[in-house]
Amino acid sequence: MAHDLEILQQALIAADPGEALAATERLLAAGVAPTTILEEGMAAAMFELGERWKRGEAFLPEVVASAEVFKRCNELVEPALLATRDPDAEANALVVLATVKGDLHDLGKNMVAAMLRTSGFDVLDLGKDVSADRIVEVVREQAPQIVGLSALLTTTVPYQETVIRRLEDAGLRDAVKVMVGGAPVTPEWAERIGADGYANNAPEAVEIARKLVGAPQ
Repeated sequence: MAHDLEILQQALIAADPGEALAATERLLAAGVAPTTILEEGMAAAMFELGERWKRGEAFLPEVVASAEVFKRCNELVEPALLATRDPDAEANALVVLATVKGDLHDLGKNMVAAMLRTSGFDVLDLGKDVSADRIVEVVREQAPQIVGLSALLTTTVPYQETVIRRLEDAGLRDAVKVMVGGAPVTPEWAERIGADGYANNAPEAVEIARKLVGAPQ
């Protein structure tokens, strides 16, 4: 198991879909828990790649390529994750996720979505380049407990505040918790715009989400 987890990590970092998908299939066939594959294989690799990018040791095209491989691996893992959930359990908290308008990067959001589902949340992923009007519309229709807003570019980070203000204008802000994240986002920014939570990575996002809905830690 450890060997294939390491192969999966390295293949994701190298954006090698053949190796990554094969390792994922072997791990699933061996009965390895899908949460282990996601957290110790996939998420660990993407966290390492993100750290390399921050240090200038990897470039955005490499991150984007790896993100595509991550997405394909997750398509294998997610059905196994969902199969482990109890269909008779009470309704799970709903989280709406979006990369904000003007931003086409969704690696971090996709990782958060996958790990939230692992932890029992229902997730409605609106994708990338999502307008405040669309988010307000979904909050009004779906009544989620949490909205998660991702921004990877310094130029799109201010749009997180735009979304919060639009929720206020629509009279919906008090009905939903708002989490923000993304490479340029800081705890200070989250506090300044009135967000309820900030996460630096996917595991932290799950921890914050659980606190926001009052779930056991």
